[in-house]
Parts: sequence; structure tokens; C-alpha cells
Amino acid sequence: MIEQILGGLIAQAAPEGGAAGGLISMLPILLMFGVIYFLMIRPQQKQAKQHRTYIDSLKAGDEVVTQSGIFGRIVAIADPAVTLEIARDVKIRVLKSQIAGPQPGTAAEASTAVSAKK
Repeated sequence: MIEQILGGLIAQAAPEGGAAGGLISMLPILLMFGVIYFLMIRPQQKQAKQHRTYIDSLKAGDEVVTQSGIFGRIVAIADPAVTLEIARDVKIRVLKSQIAGPQPGTAAEASTAVSAKK
């Protein structure tokens, strides 16, 4: 009787397809990971790379908007920060990483939009 029980348990534990059965059962999980990568992770990495390229190409005179919504023109650039003129004789220092992009309607925005479509 014990032999029958052990024989039944061993038969249930061993997959019928062997290694191929394990791979087939993992296929839906692998497909879901692939879909998530191409729909969420890859576009986010591409956008972050474009933002880094934009930040590295900033120069004095560019009109930008910060992530907090402040519009200004770059007056000076230091390594971690830029100085923005937001009104006549009103200057603030902002981290380069906090610059969201060019001001809407500027020539820099149009060139950024064209490069984003590529």
C-alpha cells in the first residue's frame, strides 16, 4: 500500500514533458516581461536619454522652463546649476536636472520635437 502511494506521488511530481514542459509553463511570464519592457521601460529610458542630451546642450541665452513651471532665460551655467533670469534684474539659480525643457513656442522647442519623433 505504501508503495502505491509513493508511486502515485512520484508520478505526479515528475512533469510529463520533462524540461520542455517547464519552459512552456514559463512562456507566458516571459511574454509578459517582454511586453512590459517594450511598452514601459524602453520608452522611459529613451526619454531620459533625450533629456540628458538636452541638458548637456544648454547654453547661455536659451529660454527654458523648469519642472516647477518657472520660465526664464539662461544667463550663466555652472556644473550643477544654471542661473536663470526670470524677470528684469531677477536671477535665480536652479539645478540643471530641474530644467524640464525649452519654453513652448521657441525655436529650441521645435528642434526638440523633431528629434523626439526620430
